[in-house]
Amino acid sequence: MSVIKSVILAIDPGRQKCGLAVVDDEARVLYKTIIQSATLADEIHKILNQYPVSVIVLGDRTTSRQAFQLLKPFGLEIQWVDEDRSSIEGRQRYLRENTKGLARLLPIGLRVPDRPFDDYVAVILAERFLSRYGK
Repeated sequence: MSVIKSVILAIDPGRQKCGLAVVDDEARVLYKTIIQSATLADEIHKILNQYPVSVIVLGDRTTSRQAFQLLKPFGLEIQWVDEDRSSIEGRQRYLRENTKGLARLLPIGLRVPDRPFDDYVAVILAERFLSRYGK
């Protein structure tokens, strides 16, 4: 059994909803979810009580400034990550991992997600952070 040294909380902030992902220093996804933006602070409290978060990774686009202000009181390091094309990557990953049956025969560009995929975008942001800063 491996011991988790530290984890990253990645947030894809949005006006209505946020994607959240808790990822360890080996890029393993420990938890991911999509929440209503209005409940972000409550969800952060729950995550911080459950995981040894060492840094918060925040996407730099939609409502990121507001999310940053909400996150500052938690006292953790906050790192900005470029969100360029992250929604496209998150959508593609979601579809690769969740398309079943004959739909898998369709080109990925023709498939339609059956739910929001903001949590997958948050995972992409965490991976970008890890690739830039390593463990």
